[in-house]
Amino acid sequence: MASNNVPLEISVIEEPVAFQHKSKRKVGGWAPAFLLLANQALATFAFFGVGVNLVLFLTRVMEQGNADAANTVSKWTGTVYLCSLLGAFLSDSYWGRYLTCMIFQIILVMGLVLLSLTSWLFLVKPAGCGDGEKHCVSASSTGTMMFYLSIYMVALGYGGHQPTLATLGVDQFDESNTKYKEKGAKGAFFAYFYVALNVGSLFSNTVLVYYEDIGHWTVGFWVSMGSALVGLLSYLCGSFHYRYIKASGNPIPRIAQVFVAACRKSRVPVDDEKKLYEVDGAQSAIKGSRKILHSEQFKCLDKAAVVTENDLSGPQNHWRLCTITQVEEAKCVIRMLPIWLCTIIYSVIFTQMASLFVEQGAVMDSKIGPNFRLPAASMSVFDIISVLVSTLLYRRVLVPLAGRLSGNPRGLTELQRMGVGLIIGLFAMVAAGVTEVERLKRSVPGEHTSTLSIFWQVPQYVLVGASEVFMYVGQLEFFNGQAPDGIKSFGSSLCMASISLGNYVSSLLVHMVMSITARGDDVGWIPENLNHGHMDRFYFLIAILTVVDFVVYVYFAKKYKCISVDENGNEPNK
Repeated sequence: MASNNVPLEISVIEEPVAFQHKSKRKVGGWAPAFLLLANQALATFAFFGVGVNLVLFLTRVMEQGNADAANTVSKWTGTVYLCSLLGAFLSDSYWGRYLTCMIFQIILVMGLVLLSLTSWLFLVKPAGCGDGEKHCVSASSTGTMMFYLSIYMVALGYGGHQPTLATLGVDQFDESNTKYKEKGAKGAFFAYFYVALNVGSLFSNTVLVYYEDIGHWTVGFWVSMGSALVGLLSYLCGSFHYRYIKASGNPIPRIAQVFVAACRKSRVPVDDEKKLYEVDGAQSAIKGSRKILHSEQFKCLDKAAVVTENDLSGPQNHWRLCTITQVEEAKCVIRMLPIWLCTIIYSVIFTQMASLFVEQGAVMDSKIGPNFRLPAASMSVFDIISVLVSTLLYRRVLVPLAGRLSGNPRGLTELQRMGVGLIIGLFAMVAAGVTEVERLKRSVPGEHTSTLSIFWQVPQYVLVGASEVFMYVGQLEFFNGQAPDGIKSFGSSLCMASISLGNYVSSLLVHMVMSITARGDDVGWIPENLNHGHMDRFYFLIAILTVVDFVVYVYFAKKYKCISVDENGNEPNK
């Protein structure tokens, strides 16, 4: 007989006949959760093996200019996280978390195989080129096409797998189990999830970046592929021990039905909120979801749950009559939208690490000793160390301290943490601007370089890392916790979608700034030779936008009302 905690196609292994009983397999808990964290680290190692040095690959091997390479990386990174919405949709609606993660990880492996072959056969010619000294032969149209196909397969695979993996991880903790609820297991998992992401990127940002920087690009891509493959195999090893939550069906028609029904009944008064329509029983009409209690916001949508004589006389029409839970699901999406939009400017800050920070570091003095030169992309190791240290300090020091002061055992609320992340990110942009001012003062006349040490970049990387712990971990917890049961993966994907739009906004800002500042004899703020530009002004512009964004964020955060779930329904259907 199949276990009720796993899909029917995965059968329970029976004990030998002599025992006369069937084994009871343990599912869920920290054991499979740690397996998923390992998978996250391996997949991230593979992804950043491509992404962290992509801007230098584009300039050295694909022969793009600085501004074009920064825009290409921003668009590609934006696509990575935009694909998270696709993965979340398929996970919540049709495939479920497990199958969605598996399919997108297979796409990731295939993309890395194609990238490695393309680099080996078409792009890195002669061998060892692209090291900053030896020039590569111009890429053929076939090589260029295969290159872009491969990196966008990587974007699709990694992006689609990320939010679903995070949601599958928190699914391993049954909220009806007080052991997990009292110890904040889900919050801890999200923190460890982000730590695993940074552990994976730590190795790609140090070991792989070094070999790629000296021209061994193909070796770096093959190693990334191997990591992704090991991650996929380790993920499959836990198949019989994961705790599964059923897909709840396509949420788009459900939400659309609320708006259509409310419009149809626009003239119908809501006389008694207690008489709004809801199905009987502990579970809601949405497959696998608990009921959501009525809220006072957006009362115009309550009309969709008003029962009229037409609803009683004919067959039930979901485009005329919706349940309270269905109405509240739509309200939840509306409530989260302003908070989500306010996180996009922070993602503009975050994306600078993969583009302008690297270009800035590439024209600074990176020598350590007489013979070793530190790759500019390796400076992101300070961001990673900052994330790891900040996570430890937050969970061990700040949470207990804030808990005693505020009375909240979890320390700061998710919204408060996201606000703190915005402020720290603001200081990171100021630090980056100050570093660029100093770099320009020590630029070498007639050359692209500066005598300023690359270690001047340490504060900006450290500040971005500290801000990530507050902003992105807070986002994961907030959006996953505030999303109804039927769209949990969508909630997790909002964090990734914020990074996506942040990359597109960053690309748009670069384009606008260059269009405005590069006129006549002026080369603009971000020219090919950064010594002739003013990238510091671009950093300060982002800082000013962050101040405006923070004011708007505080306004919406104060007005936000949290979701209220009927706890009598316990957990979503498994």
